[in-house]
Amino acid sequence: MIPLKDSIPNVYRPYMVMGLIGINALVFLYTVSLGPEGMNRIFHLYGLVPARFTQPEWAAWMGYPEAGFYTAITYMFLHGGFWHFLINSWMLWIFAVNIEDVMGSLRFLLFYLVCGVAALGTHIIFNLTSPIPVVGASGAVAGVMGAYFLLYPHSWVLTFIPPVFVFRIPAVIFLGIWFIIQIMSAIGAGIFSSGSGVAWWAHAGGFLAGMILLPLFKDNKRCYYCYQAQKKDEFFLE
Repeated sequence: MIPLKDSIPNVYRPYMVMGLIGINALVFLYTVSLGPEGMNRIFHLYGLVPARFTQPEWAAWMGYPEAGFYTAITYMFLHGGFWHFLINSWMLWIFAVNIEDVMGSLRFLLFYLVCGVAALGTHIIFNLTSPIPVVGASGAVAGVMGAYFLLYPHSWVLTFIPPVFVFRIPAVIFLGIWFIIQIMSAIGAGIFSSGSGVAWWAHAGGFLAGMILLPLFKDNKRCYYCYQAQKKDEFFLE
Protein backbone atom coordinates (compact mmCIF):
# COMPACT_ATOMS: atom_id res chain seq x y z
CA MET A 1 0.00 0.00 0.00
CA ILE A 2 1.43 3.35 -1.07
CA PRO A 3 -0.15 6.48 0.47
CA LEU A 4 -0.69 9.29 -2.02
CA LYS A 5 -2.35 11.91 0.17
CA ASP A 6 -4.05 12.24 3.53
CA SER A 7 -7.14 14.32 4.24
CA ILE A 8 -5.79 16.47 7.09
CA PRO A 9 -4.39 19.86 5.98
CA ASN A 10 -1.37 21.14 7.86
CA VAL A 11 -1.71 24.49 9.61
CA TYR A 12 1.93 25.50 10.05
CA ARG A 13 4.72 25.29 7.50
CA PRO A 14 6.62 22.04 8.25
CA TYR A 15 10.15 23.44 8.36
CA MET A 16 11.62 20.52 10.33
CA VAL A 17 10.08 17.87 8.08
CA MET A 18 11.45 19.65 5.02
CA GLY A 19 14.83 19.96 6.74
CA LEU A 20 14.99 16.26 7.58
CA ILE A 21 14.10 15.26 4.02
CA GLY A 22 16.70 17.69 2.70
CA ILE A 23 19.43 16.31 4.99
CA ASN A 24 18.53 12.75 4.02
CA ALA A 25 18.74 13.70 0.34
CA LEU A 26 22.15 15.32 0.71
CA VAL A 27 23.56 12.40 2.70
CA PHE A 28 22.13 9.93 0.18
CA LEU A 29 23.70 11.76 -2.76
CA TYR A 30 27.03 11.86 -0.93
CA THR A 31 27.04 8.14 -0.09
CA VAL A 32 26.06 7.21 -3.66
CA SER A 33 28.98 9.27 -4.94
CA LEU A 34 31.38 7.08 -2.94
CA GLY A 35 30.60 3.94 -4.94
CA PRO A 36 29.77 0.48 -3.52
CA GLU A 37 32.92 0.09 -1.42
CA GLY A 38 32.68 3.59 0.01
CA MET A 39 28.99 3.14 0.83
CA ASN A 40 29.71 -0.13 2.60
CA ARG A 41 32.41 1.54 4.70
CA ILE A 42 30.09 4.43 5.62
CA PHE A 43 27.32 1.99 6.58
CA HIS A 44 29.66 0.13 8.94
CA LEU A 45 31.04 3.32 10.48
CA TYR A 46 27.82 5.33 10.78
CA GLY A 47 25.12 2.68 10.54
CA LEU A 48 24.32 0.65 13.63
CA VAL A 49 25.92 -2.80 13.80
CA PRO A 50 24.44 -4.68 16.81
CA ALA A 51 27.45 -6.97 17.22
CA ARG A 52 29.67 -3.92 17.49
CA PHE A 53 28.22 -3.35 20.97
CA THR A 54 27.21 -6.83 22.09
CA GLN A 55 30.52 -8.45 21.04
CA PRO A 56 33.24 -5.86 21.76
CA GLU A 57 36.11 -8.31 21.19
CA TRP A 58 34.79 -9.14 17.72
CA ALA A 59 34.30 -5.42 17.01
CA ALA A 60 37.87 -4.62 18.03
CA TRP A 61 39.19 -7.47 15.86
CA MET A 62 37.17 -6.14 12.92
CA GLY A 63 38.63 -2.66 13.41
CA TYR A 64 35.54 -0.74 14.49
CA PRO A 65 36.34 2.52 16.34
CA GLU A 66 35.49 2.59 20.03
CA ALA A 67 32.58 4.59 21.49
CA GLY A 68 30.30 4.32 18.49
CA PHE A 69 27.10 5.29 20.28
CA TYR A 70 26.65 8.22 17.89
CA THR A 71 25.54 5.63 15.32
CA ALA A 72 22.19 5.41 17.17
CA ILE A 73 21.47 8.79 15.55
CA THR A 74 23.52 8.74 12.36
CA TYR A 75 21.99 5.48 11.13
CA MET A 76 18.68 7.32 10.55
CA PHE A 77 20.21 9.53 7.87
CA LEU A 78 21.70 6.73 5.74
CA HIS A 79 19.79 4.84 3.06
CA GLY A 80 20.71 1.73 1.14
CA GLY A 81 19.26 2.71 -2.23
CA PHE A 82 17.10 5.16 -4.13
CA TRP A 83 13.79 3.43 -3.37
CA HIS A 84 14.71 3.09 0.29
CA PHE A 85 15.35 6.83 0.47
CA LEU A 86 12.31 7.77 -1.63
CA ILE A 87 9.77 5.66 0.27
CA ASN A 88 10.98 6.85 3.67
CA SER A 89 10.95 10.48 2.54
CA TRP A 90 7.49 10.17 1.02
CA MET A 91 5.99 8.46 4.09
CA LEU A 92 7.59 11.15 6.26
CA TRP A 93 6.06 13.90 4.14
CA ILE A 94 2.58 12.35 4.13
CA PHE A 95 2.28 11.80 7.88
CA ALA A 96 4.83 14.01 9.63
CA VAL A 97 3.60 17.47 8.65
CA ASN A 98 0.55 17.05 10.89
CA ILE A 99 2.67 15.71 13.75
CA GLU A 100 5.02 18.70 13.54
CA ASP A 101 1.87 20.86 13.56
CA VAL A 102 0.90 19.70 17.06
CA MET A 103 4.42 19.57 18.50
CA GLY A 104 6.34 22.45 17.00
CA SER A 105 9.59 22.03 15.11
CA LEU A 106 12.03 21.41 17.96
CA ARG A 107 9.77 19.05 19.89
CA PHE A 108 9.07 17.17 16.69
CA LEU A 109 12.79 16.76 15.98
CA LEU A 110 13.41 15.33 19.44
CA PHE A 111 10.36 13.06 19.11
CA TYR A 112 11.60 11.84 15.71
CA LEU A 113 15.07 11.03 17.03
CA VAL A 114 13.81 9.30 20.18
CA CYS A 115 11.46 7.15 18.11
CA GLY A 116 14.40 6.22 15.87
CA VAL A 117 16.47 5.19 18.89
CA ALA A 118 13.55 3.18 20.31
CA ALA A 119 13.10 1.43 16.96
CA LEU A 120 16.78 0.59 16.92
CA GLY A 121 16.61 -0.81 20.45
CA THR A 122 13.77 -3.10 19.41
CA HIS A 123 15.78 -4.34 16.45
CA ILE A 124 18.84 -5.04 18.62
CA ILE A 125 16.78 -7.08 21.11
CA PHE A 126 15.88 -9.50 18.32
CA ASN A 127 19.27 -9.35 16.55
CA LEU A 128 21.83 -9.18 19.34
CA THR A 129 24.79 -10.59 17.45
CA SER A 130 23.99 -9.39 13.93
CA PRO A 131 27.04 -8.08 12.01
CA ILE A 132 24.79 -6.37 9.44
CA PRO A 133 24.53 -2.55 9.62
CA VAL A 134 21.09 -1.06 10.19
CA VAL A 135 20.47 2.07 8.12
CA GLY A 136 17.45 4.18 7.26
CA ALA A 137 14.81 6.48 8.70
CA SER A 138 12.11 3.79 8.69
CA GLY A 139 12.00 3.35 12.47
CA ALA A 140 11.70 7.08 13.12
CA VAL A 141 9.07 7.41 10.38
CA ALA A 142 7.18 4.51 11.97
CA GLY A 143 7.11 6.53 15.20
CA VAL A 144 5.50 9.40 13.30
CA MET A 145 2.92 6.97 11.92
CA GLY A 146 2.16 5.68 15.42
CA ALA A 147 1.50 9.24 16.62
CA TYR A 148 -0.69 9.90 13.57
CA PHE A 149 -2.65 6.72 14.32
CA LEU A 150 -3.71 8.19 17.68
CA LEU A 151 -4.15 11.81 16.64
CA TYR A 152 -6.05 11.45 13.39
CA PRO A 153 -8.06 8.21 13.32
CA HIS A 154 -10.79 10.13 11.44
CA SER A 155 -8.44 10.96 8.57
CA TRP A 156 -8.58 9.30 5.16
CA VAL A 157 -5.57 8.14 3.18
CA LEU A 158 -5.73 8.07 -0.60
CA THR A 159 -3.90 4.81 -1.26
CA PHE A 160 -2.38 3.25 -4.37
CA ILE A 161 -2.43 -0.55 -4.40
CA PRO A 162 -0.45 -1.99 -7.33
CA PRO A 163 -0.93 -2.54 -10.11
CA VAL A 164 -3.72 0.00 -10.80
CA PHE A 165 -6.05 0.36 -7.80
CA VAL A 166 -6.60 3.60 -5.88
CA PHE A 167 -8.79 3.66 -2.76
CA ARG A 168 -9.66 6.04 0.06
CA ILE A 169 -8.89 4.14 3.26
CA PRO A 170 -9.51 5.38 6.82
CA ALA A 171 -6.14 6.23 8.37
CA VAL A 172 -6.80 4.01 11.36
CA ILE A 173 -7.25 1.03 9.01
CA PHE A 174 -4.32 1.93 6.74
CA LEU A 175 -1.92 2.30 9.65
CA GLY A 176 -3.36 -0.67 11.52
CA ILE A 177 -2.83 -2.92 8.50
CA TRP A 178 0.67 -1.50 8.04
CA PHE A 179 1.55 -2.29 11.67
CA ILE A 180 0.17 -5.83 11.46
CA ILE A 181 2.21 -6.43 8.29
CA GLN A 182 5.39 -5.40 10.15
CA ILE A 183 4.65 -7.78 13.05
CA MET A 184 3.74 -10.71 10.80
CA SER A 185 6.77 -10.11 8.58
CA ALA A 186 9.07 -9.97 11.60
CA ILE A 187 7.66 -13.21 12.98
CA GLY A 188 7.84 -14.87 9.57
CA ALA A 189 11.43 -13.76 9.05
CA GLY A 190 12.34 -15.26 12.42
CA ILE A 191 10.59 -18.57 11.77
CA PHE A 192 11.91 -19.07 8.26
CA SER A 193 15.27 -17.34 8.84
CA SER A 194 14.70 -15.26 5.72
CA GLY A 195 17.31 -12.61 5.14
CA SER A 196 15.01 -10.02 3.60
CA GLY A 197 17.27 -7.15 4.62
CA VAL A 198 14.32 -5.34 6.24
CA ALA A 199 14.37 -4.45 9.95
CA TRP A 200 10.75 -5.41 10.60
CA TRP A 201 11.04 -5.28 14.37
CA ALA A 202 12.47 -1.76 14.17
CA HIS A 203 9.35 -0.65 12.29
CA ALA A 204 7.06 -2.21 14.88
CA GLY A 205 9.07 -0.81 17.78
CA GLY A 206 9.14 2.67 16.28
CA PHE A 207 5.36 2.63 15.75
CA LEU A 208 4.69 1.67 19.38
CA ALA A 209 7.22 4.23 20.60
CA GLY A 210 5.40 6.96 18.68
CA MET A 211 2.12 6.04 20.34
CA ILE A 212 3.67 5.94 23.82
CA LEU A 213 5.70 9.14 23.45
CA LEU A 214 3.03 11.29 21.82
CA PRO A 215 1.55 12.64 25.11
CA LEU A 216 5.03 13.73 26.24
CA PHE A 217 5.80 15.74 23.12
CA LYS A 218 2.54 17.22 21.85
CA ASP A 219 1.77 20.83 22.67
CA ASN A 220 -1.84 21.01 23.84
CA LYS A 221 -2.21 24.64 22.78
CA ARG A 222 -1.00 23.86 19.27
CA CYS A 223 -3.26 20.79 19.20
CA TYR A 224 -6.30 22.91 20.03
CA TYR A 225 -5.43 25.56 17.46
CA CYS A 226 -4.76 22.98 14.73
CA TYR A 227 -8.01 21.12 15.39
CA GLN A 228 -10.02 24.34 15.25
CA ALA A 229 -8.32 25.46 12.04
CA GLN A 230 -8.83 22.07 10.40
CA LYS A 231 -12.53 21.98 11.29
CA LYS A 232 -13.09 25.07 9.13
CA ASP A 233 -12.19 23.08 6.02
CA GLU A 234 -15.06 20.64 5.54
CA PHE A 235 -13.70 19.51 2.18
CA PHE A 236 -10.70 17.92 3.86
CA LEU A 237 -12.52 16.35 6.78
CA GLU A 238 -15.63 15.22 4.85
